[in-house]
Amino acid sequence: MYKDLAGKRIMITGGARGIGLATAQRFVDEGSRVVVLDIDRKALSAVARKNRRIEGVVQADVSDPAQVARAFRETDGIFGGIDVLIANAGISIRKDLVEIPDEQWARVLRTNLDGVFYCAREAVRQMKARGSGVVLMTASTNGTEGHPFYADYNASKAGVILLAKTMALELAPAIRVNAVCPGYVLTEMQKAEYTPEMLEAVNRKIPMKRHADPAEIAALFAFLASSEAAYITGAEICIDGGETAGLN
Repeated sequence: MYKDLAGKRIMITGGARGIGLATAQRFVDEGSRVVVLDIDRKALSAVARKNRRIEGVVQADVSDPAQVARAFRETDGIFGGIDVLIANAGISIRKDLVEIPDEQWARVLRTNLDGVFYCAREAVRQMKARGSGVVLMTASTNGTEGHPFYADYNASKAGVILLAKTMALELAPAIRVNAVCPGYVLTEMQKAEYTPEMLEAVNRKIPMKRHADPAEIAALFAFLASSEAAYITGAEICIDGGETAGLN
């Protein structure tokens, strides 16, 4: 547990399921005040109903800058600004390169890269005025190494990593910015894309012989948001069970 996270105001995008929801639950356990942003109204309603300690839920499409601006205004109304942004919203669609339609390419890039930028920009405007803050982005090992059938996703996550590094240089020392790069995580999105046989094949090639649990990614976010990580900025931090250790 990190005592300095108690009372901190946290916004988590894509927070209604998977890594985002696990991260929201972790920060609530730390005593933080949490707002979850997601595009899915039904999932948000379930979060609000089942997780009473989450202070607010906000519906918005992160790929739309007007909706992002409105979401931040709503969050201001809930707890008057944020101390930590976790820009986690993202989508992936497994498809052969030559079969990716223009609409899919645009949608993935708009959500995974543009959406991170729009949310980070709004957060930083507040943080600069206050003189402090933390921005954490969900990137991926897909942004550091090539992976077949995810050209659009890979490109978006590589962009997130360089966005985090650039922002870290511009905003230090007052605001820290880092990119978390999970490998394979056992989320509903992963289960929807992979058959049980595919999941087991993946597990065999990971040194730890399993997918990550979303709570393990959430634990890294909590550490990076805390004062224990005060000297970490501009980093791409892989959490992948050793998957990429032998690729360099």
